[in-house]
Amino acid sequence: MQLHTAGLVVIKDRKVLLAYSSNKKAFYLPGGKIDAGETPVQALQREIEEELNLVIPSEELQYFMHITAPAFGENGLIMEQECFLHHLTTTPLPSAEVAAIEFFDAAGYALQPAQVPGVIVLMNRLQLDGLID
Repeated sequence: MQLHTAGLVVIKDRKVLLAYSSNKKAFYLPGGKIDAGETPVQALQREIEEELNLVIPSEELQYFMHITAPAFGENGLIMEQECFLHHLTTTPLPSAEVAAIEFFDAAGYALQPAQVPGVIVLMNRLQLDGLID
């Protein structure tokens, strides 16, 4: 079974922005599930407005990569995620859905007690591309 999602990739000072989910007890890429009838960009815009109180015009999103990885905490479910780069011009304000936001490099994320497979895939690619440490 597959879970289709969209994720926001924000890089600052060679670190990537992650949001902490109180439900899953882990840091994730901001974004979420693509609903029926939505494009990945539309889903990302909706999810980011809900999670981070940011309205991002579609022209400010640049397609970056596709991730296929086991969905964290979901036995047998595979996450298919379309990831988009964005350059923040304002500070995100986490909503009730998000307990915290933080920027991570790969070494810092490796110290987290719970690591999301899709985030690890993303961080490996960002390191290969020389975008994060």
